[in-house]
Amino acid sequence: MDACGCDGFTEIFDARTARHDLSRYRRHGPDGTTALLLDMLRAADVRGGTLLDIGAGIGVIDHELLRDGLERAVLVDGSPAYQAAARDESAKRGTLDRLAFVEGDFVRVADRVEGADVVTLDRVVCCYRDVDALVRASSRKAARLYGLVLPRDRLLIRVGLAAINGWYRLRRRAYRAFVHPNARVDALAAEAGFAPASEATTTFWRVVLYTRVATQGSSGR
Repeated sequence: MDACGCDGFTEIFDARTARHDLSRYRRHGPDGTTALLLDMLRAADVRGGTLLDIGAGIGVIDHELLRDGLERAVLVDGSPAYQAAARDESAKRGTLDRLAFVEGDFVRVADRVEGADVVTLDRVVCCYRDVDALVRASSRKAARLYGLVLPRDRLLIRVGLAAINGWYRLRRRAYRAFVHPNARVDALAAEAGFAPASEATTTFWRVVLYTRVATQGSSGR
């Protein structure tokens, strides 16, 4: 079993799902929680800045912010199929010269990834077993803003994900989803010098944008 905590990732995020997600994005735009995070980033004015998008999937945040005036972005994802879909969309938009791609588990490749003004993890924390390693490795790369979409720490959500994981187990799939304590995530972000600046919730998800408020930690650049 892969010790990274994202076991069986490509079983779930395969070529068929990537094509479906890209088609849906082209028809309807960003999903609701992604749109909430994008609204927060736009309000913070990231034009002319740089982005490190971890677990970026088809690159929705990258595509949207590059269109809005972001200077450049780096897309990190462990699924070759999703990286291919992101490349296709970037080529269609004419932004390949401003978008770099890194394939792999971010915690494992972090040492070779430069920091950026903004770091985002949209529905990534829930895919990773070791939340401490993930948040510490990613938050230290952010010079200014750190944006997350993660499951709310509620009993109903924990029960629901336990049922989903039970279904994966019956199907003999290695992938598991996680509900990490939101207070722990906030504490880890605070260790890196960040505090919540904007926040929104849905029934399932918490969308939070942290801003750097202290000099501790490093942007990784």
